Formats: sequence, structure tokens, C-alpha cells
Amino acid sequence: MRVTFLGTSGAVPTTQRAPSAVLVNREGERFLFDCGEGTQRQMMRFGTGFDVSHIFVTHLHGDHILGIPGLIQSLDFNDRTDALAIHVPPRSRDSIRDLVHAGGYQPGYPVRIHEVAPGAVAYAGDDFEVRTVETDHRTRSMGFVLVEDDRPGRFDRERAEELGVPVGPAFGRLHEGEAVELDDGRVIEPEQVVGDPRPGRRLVYTGDTRPADDVVDVATGADLLIHDATFADDERQRARHTGHSTAREAGQVAARAGAKRLALVHISSRYAGEWERLEREAETEFDGECFVASDGQTFDVPFPE
Repeated sequence: MRVTFLGTSGAVPTTQRAPSAVLVNREGERFLFDCGEGTQRQMMRFGTGFDVSHIFVTHLHGDHILGIPGLIQSLDFNDRTDALAIHVPPRSRDSIRDLVHAGGYQPGYPVRIHEVAPGAVAYAGDDFEVRTVETDHRTRSMGFVLVEDDRPGRFDRERAEELGVPVGPAFGRLHEGEAVELDDGRVIEPEQVVGDPRPGRRLVYTGDTRPADDVVDVATGADLLIHDATFADDERQRARHTGHSTAREAGQVAARAGAKRLALVHISSRYAGEWERLEREAETEFDGECFVASDGQTFDVPFPE
């Protein structure tokens, strides 16, 4: 699971940071979380590829959606035929449809817009889900949680050989949960050679939000929490007024959730030359791995131990 930070700025872009967009490549399937202005150029610049299957929109503020028309049309110019799904908060479909058809444009491939309520499943894959979580912003908003199914436990090859299981396909069948009958008639059950299930990965993307209990709940043990950190601590009143979080508050959320790693995004343009300050303030509350994400930065989300 590789995360590419395409846009890490607050509402106003800078020469170093574009508006909000995060691309996640999971096992070859690409998901785009928010699509601020210029996202398609960032995708070209950082080599993520355009083969996005789903766009997940946190809310309708311009710095999170104004890249949609350009991306839609560029995909068409590249002869796309596969459908594209856009997942949006309740009562947002018409506004996103207007963007898709900006200037009267008619895409040559299906674009399907799905309204999803907070607390629901936006998309279910074969072995993972993308769920929604209610956030606290100045408008209807929600974050997203990519949760993988549990993985099989570790296979104990030594124990399997002791039991007489022949090396080869039988190992794989046992690891996948299927019992195996040996030549002498004995049946070896998976639990005899396979450990307890191991958790999959959990990635949380908040979009714009104040610190929220619901986010803490879904980010429990998260392998990566990508959280709004628009302001430094001395602007905490402004953060509260505008529906954003300070870096320190993001650190508090990560600490309460027991997240393993915290990426700070939506950085106000006022910190163009001093973003390390935000990192330091978050680290006063959170002792896990913490960093202010930069445009173009990639992060490979590891499996839990």
C-alpha cells in the first residue's frame, strides 16, 4: 500500500504545496482521496499514473474538488473506457455532477457518483473496505478509512513437516484454511500448523476537521493516520473558528487512538518556511512516527507486526 501525497496545502496553494489530494495504490488499484486544483498535473509530475478507479471526496470546498473537471477530461483524452466512481457526502451529488459536466462536457466513459452517509461502507473490495467516518468541519464532511481484512496466521512449516505433511501444494491449502488428508489417512487441520489471524492494514484520511471522537474510534491502532494540521498552536482559536485542527490537536488525536504513524496535511500557506514547527508541536503529544507530508512524498504503509 503506497501513499503519494499529491497536495498538502491548506485552502491557498503555494509554490511548494498544491491543494488537497492523496493517492493510494493498494495492490495495483489506485484510489484518489480529494482532488484539489491541479491534481492531474501532480499525478504526472510524481508518476502515479492516471488509472484511478475511485475518487473519495471529503467535502465540497473548492480546494478539495476543483481538480475534478480537468482530471475527468484528461482521462477521456487518454481513451479511458472503464467506469469511474466518485464517492461524496450526502446531498452532494448534484454539485459534483455539475463539475463532471463543467462547460457542458460529456465524458466518453461512465462516471458514477455515489452519495455515502458517514459510518457506511463506500466501497467493498475482495479483501478490504473503504468506510466513511463523520468529521467536524464547517460543512457536510466525512473522512475515509481503508481497512483490510485479517490475514492468515503464520504457517509453521517445521510443525507441518513433523506431522508428515509433504512439502508442496498441501502447505498452501493448509495456510488458506483447508484441511489436508495424508496418505496414511490422518487429517491435518489448519489450526494445527497455522497461527492466529494477523490484522491487515488500516489507513485513515480525515480531510478537513476539528478533533473528533469518531475519528479517534476509527483510527484505533491505525497504521497511518493522515490528519488535518492547518495551524500551529498559537492559532488554535482560528482553527476552532474555521473548523480545522492544529498540529498539536492532530497529535492528541493520534495519541488517543494509539495510531502508529501520523502524517500532517492541509498546511496553511503561512507556514511555508517553518513547517518543522508543526511537526514539533504534534510530537509533544504523540510519540509515534510523525511527519509533515510534502507534495510528492511517498509512504509505504507496512503490515502490522
